Amino acid sequence: MHKTIHIQPLAPAKPPWGAACNGCGLCCLAEPCPLGVLLSRSRQGPCKALQWQADQRQYRCGALSKIAARPGSMRQHLWAWLVRRWIAAGVGCDCDLQPQPSATITDHAAHITATTNHHD
Repeated sequence: MHKTIHIQPLAPAKPPWGAACNGCGLCCLAEPCPLGVLLSRSRQGPCKALQWQADQRQYRCGALSKIAARPGSMRQHLWAWLVRRWIAAGVGCDCDLQPQPSATITDHAAHITATTNHHD
């Protein structure tokens, strides 16, 4: 399977399978996680909750970022725990896409052709 994903040229390279997330964004740009399906109202395409953090040169989950910015009530801690679980935070890279940069680069994004061995 081949798909073209528009990704920020300054995003970090995809980490190896199982390595800690570095905010490359490839997985969330390819398709939303279970929480992203709810937030994006779609099972295909990039997650609408994904946010580019230009100052950190990383992608971050907007749902988790919003919760982290709020005061720490017990309800907020529970919600943060659920969001981390739904997005598999701390599990390590589980994206089997292998990015291959294309020759086409725009002002705002590089075009990445990603292939996967996963068959739906």
